[in-house]
Amino acid sequence: MNEMSPIDNATASDATVALSDSAARRIAELAAAEDQPGLMLRVAVTGGGCSGFQYNFAFDDARADDDLVIEKLGATVLVDTVSLGFLAGSEIDFVEDMLGSSFSVKNPNATSSCGCGSSFAV
Repeated sequence: MNEMSPIDNATASDATVALSDSAARRIAELAAAEDQPGLMLRVAVTGGGCSGFQYNFAFDDARADDDLVIEKLGATVLVDTVSLGFLAGSEIDFVEDMLGSSFSVKNPNATSSCGCGSSFAV
């Protein structure tokens, strides 16, 4: 299993993650359906999956002081500092096609990914 390491402090403040309009709208819809005010989507990178790392999406009602906070169209997304090292420069999107709908991450740091797109390597 690959070992996770955070980005260094010099680049942490410059790291950004973009949120597409379609992802923001879908996150806002899903959060509203939960009927729990203040829910935010936490996007994290953990070890696992067939390529070494995987994306995790979960609602959270707590924000850490060092989380990256992305707000757009009524949606709030949180990214912890360790995950930010793997997600810097990425775009979170929501895609609907003939096979279904899902969140996807367009990650310029990934050197490879699995066939289903839910895990990646750096």
